[in-house]
Amino acid sequence: MHSVMPVLQVSDVNRSVAFYRDLLGFTVNGTWGDGPEFAIIQRGKVSIALDRSRDDGPAPVNQYWAAYIYVDDADALHEEFAGRDVDIVRGLENSFYGMREFDVRDPDGHIIAFAHDLDSASDGPGLTDPDKSGG
Repeated sequence: MHSVMPVLQVSDVNRSVAFYRDLLGFTVNGTWGDGPEFAIIQRGKVSIALDRSRDDGPAPVNQYWAAYIYVDDADALHEEFAGRDVDIVRGLENSFYGMREFDVRDPDGHIIAFAHDLDSASDGPGLTDPDKSGG
C-alpha cells in the first residue's frame, strides 16, 4: 500500500470544489457526472474525493475529523488559511501526542486537521517508515 484518498460526502460538488481549490489551495484533478457528481482534488501528495450525497439534506459528517493531513509547517499553513475566508474551528495547538495542529471546517461541516510533528526525527503518530517496520 502506498497512499489513501478520503472520500467525503458533500451536498454540492461544485461548492466543495470551489472551497478546496480557492480557499485551501487544492487543484482539481477531475470531475465526473452531471452536476458534477464526483471530483478528485489534490494538494502536494494529498488527494481527497468529493462525492455528492445521494440523500436529500445535509451530507453526513464524521464524529470529528474527516481527514488528518500531515504537513511540513502547520504554522505557515494556518497563516495562509487565516488570510482567506476559511472557517478555522480550532487554532494552532500542540497536542499531548506531539503534533502541532489546527482544524478547519468545510462547507458541509467536515472537519479537516492539518498538523506537523513537533519532533523532527519522528514520523508522527500513526506513521512509520515501511522499510523499517516491514509493512
